[in-house]
Amino acid sequence: MKYSTLQVTTNQAEQILQQLFGITGKASSLPGEIDFNFRIKTKHGDGYILKISRPDEHIHYLEYQQQLLEYVEKNGKNLIAPRVIRDKEGNDISEIVDENNTRRKVRLLSWISGRVWSSVNPQLDTLRYSLGEQCGLLTSALQGFDHPEAHREFVWDIAQSSWTKEHVHLFEGEEKDIISFFQDRFEAIQDSYATLRKSVVHNDANDNNVIVSEDLIHPKVKAAIDYGDAIHTQIINDVAIACAYAIMNHNDPLEAALPILQGYHATFPLKEDEIKYLYVAIAMRLVISVTKSAINKIKEPDNTYLLISEKPAWEVLKKWRQISEEYAHYSFRHTCGYSAHPNEKAFSVWVENNNYSLSELFPSVQKNEVCLLDLSVSSKWVGHQQEFNDLDVFQFKVDRLQKENPDKIIAGGYLEPRALYTSTTYDKIGNSGRESRTVHLGVDFWLPDNTSVHAVLDGEVVTAFNHAGDKNYGGLIILKHQTESLEFYTLYGHLTVNSALQKQPGDSIKKGECIGYLGDPTQNGNWAPHLHFQIMLSMLDYTVDFPGVAYYNQIEVWKGLCPDPNSLFKLESLNSLSDTTNEELITYRKKHLGKSLSLQYKVPIKMVRGSGQYLIDQYGKKYLDTVNNVAHVGHENYAVVKAGQEQMALINTNSRYLHDNINQLAQELIETLPPELNVLHFVNSGSEANELAIRMVKAVTGERDIIASEVGYHGNANMCIDISSYKFDGNGGHGAPEYTHIFPLPDAYRGKYRGENTGEQYALEVQNCIDEVHKKGRKIGAFIIESIISCGGQIELPNGFLPKAYEYTRAAGGLCISDEVQVGCGRVGKTFWGFQLYGVTPDIVTIGKPLGNGHPLAAVVCTQEVANKFANGMEYFNTFGGNPVSSAIGAAVLKTVKRENLQSHALEIGEFLKEELQKLAIKYPIIGDVRGQGLFLGFELVDNNMNPLADHADYLANRIKDHGILMSTDGPDHNVLKIKPPIIFTKENAEELIFYLDKVFAEDYMQSIKEI
Repeated sequence: MKYSTLQVTTNQAEQILQQLFGITGKASSLPGEIDFNFRIKTKHGDGYILKISRPDEHIHYLEYQQQLLEYVEKNGKNLIAPRVIRDKEGNDISEIVDENNTRRKVRLLSWISGRVWSSVNPQLDTLRYSLGEQCGLLTSALQGFDHPEAHREFVWDIAQSSWTKEHVHLFEGEEKDIISFFQDRFEAIQDSYATLRKSVVHNDANDNNVIVSEDLIHPKVKAAIDYGDAIHTQIINDVAIACAYAIMNHNDPLEAALPILQGYHATFPLKEDEIKYLYVAIAMRLVISVTKSAINKIKEPDNTYLLISEKPAWEVLKKWRQISEEYAHYSFRHTCGYSAHPNEKAFSVWVENNNYSLSELFPSVQKNEVCLLDLSVSSKWVGHQQEFNDLDVFQFKVDRLQKENPDKIIAGGYLEPRALYTSTTYDKIGNSGRESRTVHLGVDFWLPDNTSVHAVLDGEVVTAFNHAGDKNYGGLIILKHQTESLEFYTLYGHLTVNSALQKQPGDSIKKGECIGYLGDPTQNGNWAPHLHFQIMLSMLDYTVDFPGVAYYNQIEVWKGLCPDPNSLFKLESLNSLSDTTNEELITYRKKHLGKSLSLQYKVPIKMVRGSGQYLIDQYGKKYLDTVNNVAHVGHENYAVVKAGQEQMALINTNSRYLHDNINQLAQELIETLPPELNVLHFVNSGSEANELAIRMVKAVTGERDIIASEVGYHGNANMCIDISSYKFDGNGGHGAPEYTHIFPLPDAYRGKYRGENTGEQYALEVQNCIDEVHKKGRKIGAFIIESIISCGGQIELPNGFLPKAYEYTRAAGGLCISDEVQVGCGRVGKTFWGFQLYGVTPDIVTIGKPLGNGHPLAAVVCTQEVANKFANGMEYFNTFGGNPVSSAIGAAVLKTVKRENLQSHALEIGEFLKEELQKLAIKYPIIGDVRGQGLFLGFELVDNNMNPLADHADYLANRIKDHGILMSTDGPDHNVLKIKPPIIFTKENAEELIFYLDKVFAEDYMQSIKEI
């Protein structure tokens, strides 16, 4: 019978509900493979689900489902499940006769409120863990239940999935190869797989059968519904099904599966022998799914539900095929609290009873002690990235260290997160952004080239390999070692190619026999000569090569697979350096650092290295930095670092002595400024700069009254706080001091005056402040403002505002100060300084953050007239201001901006980024305004009534951090996301930022604004 003929309409469903159950409700259709399902909404309570069978549905099968549900209700502690609702006659299964005079069974179950899994975004580890928990609880509740129907033939039972081989002809090419591979693997394990624990399980926790709570930030799985596929089968199959659907639409399906397994194991402990089959079981559930889809395309092409999982199932299958079954098994074992490798403990026992010396590995060297070399991300020995990429410099440093420790071998590196690996060859996009292999799995021994390497125990050659590629890493040999009950491998990397290739797989190697010789840099990836020595308990699927570096998020599994090579030698001096945990750092900060010193993000990050537009944590994870405009020309810019280092090695003293550097810095700055601004005073911070500017005002005008913007921020010194509304109008503040006069934030989007032509109105507010000062019988000292107001929310000043405000100020005898601490030095793109955007020339300019690229350096620039009046006899001296080191650094920053055309670069990338943000604003109306210039941008989050959405902004900043991007909020209502990265930020960086902003904006919480 055709599917369209079998269908039941919502009107019919409502009539059946009233007729059989005496319930009035509104029906809406739900998907289903066998039953026709309807959501029933009533005036009171959560409602029901009405299930109407097909004509040929077996009564015993329906009775089985009802009995199962009643068993779960009785035995399922802490478990939510649909309840059976009996009809007016007391029956748990009712019957109707449809318009085709066919008898059909009807059941009514309680409705479980919440969201279907497939509608939840994002699906994070905590949610997947709760899925595993609920599935485990359900399996636990079903223990002891049985029924003849639980032993039926059933195509969706993984244990019976061999039927799919009959339909392999429906596929071709890669798809056919993948299906055949998993079918063959499943067939090969049948003897042992058949002996696994069995029980009745739910067997269908797919993305439309799992109900999730309404909580948008911390959602949890409430229940699994639709028990129609429940079957007596291997318990591990139930885990596999939960995984198979919940890992869809994830870049790394194995990583996505682990929390599900962990949650299941927490509520229903799995045995070691069961976990071994999970990889194949997951694959076979997906094979069933795509095979059924292929069949159903022919059988019922108009039933879209039958095809709903086809595309994502194929995506997972293709990714799953690329994952080593053995590695997946070890990952599953570790997740369940077992040792990652089954032989991990046996190896520990064996190695504890066997001792070897370094002189056996390197007989020609005859040294048995090591000097630990730290090459970690946070290593000061490594130095700047450009230096450790310079072979000559690196070799020189190794040689010098060796001379300082003549009786020791330079060594180290096990489980060391390294920043040395700059190649992107093995980078991947994981479930949380970009990931790089950073953690070293072996020990490096740094010795002269052609040093002979010898076997420390008997073995067999399994690999003798010329490790060529983008870089020639020389020869590689892997030996297999066999004890009475244990098999393991040792790896010897960076040998000369000739010595490695003299060995052949299958060759026997005796203890003490020479394996090969260390290669020189031409055979060593341009590294100093060294041996990479590694132990493996398995070769996984590798036949000629083996990873020497791992992704940090997989480190616990790799640690079990690749034990510490020092376990052979037992040298205390070779133990890795211990690192203070983030929790210990936080505890100490809370106790001994100022209580008002806050940390960024709800889960703080420890940063140990900078590189261009990236910050790097202690594990080697890179974060794209969109916040730190202090690192103006890039974190640890080599030219800037070098300038500071070279000058620091010569002299660093105060500006009372003659020195070229301070003049050179002054010259570099003056070249960028209007000719009127040509006198400089150097200080150490933006706060000092603004403090000095106000002191100049008082000396020049004799007045104390300052006009400043609402939500303006000009520094943390006392005088700066007194003119910073952001501070004295905020928490802990006491309002404006007597001599500070605040005009409304000149925000044309959500300020006091809104729209395009508001500049004059805001300028009149400045005039109002002037009038108020005059009423008090005083005169104006100065008007100060940032050329784009940062803490106010990246506010561009309205057209016409600044020229008028300057005009009113000067007419009243005041000076005009442009605070360029945040926006200066080419960042705004169109001009070098922010005030130039508005066609004005201030009397005083204060410069800070970008000038030192992270070094404490700032400046005050003024006219000759201001400078002359300030020099009234009271000397201005700053001990560190303009010192030779700071001056060298500042000059290097400005030269870099000019030499690399970074101002025009900021304009180009900023305009591209702004355009892309404006496109996002069309897609997501929560973005109310996009503003700023160059690479000083912001976007504001508001609801439909222009109310600020601070919680959404906070959510976005913390969520996008999970994808490896640093963002921060600002604005008086904390609802503005600011973008002010190092101005070397590239188009690719901008595209990455937009991609992940789009991803986060699509998440449920960010979309919840629609309901406000």
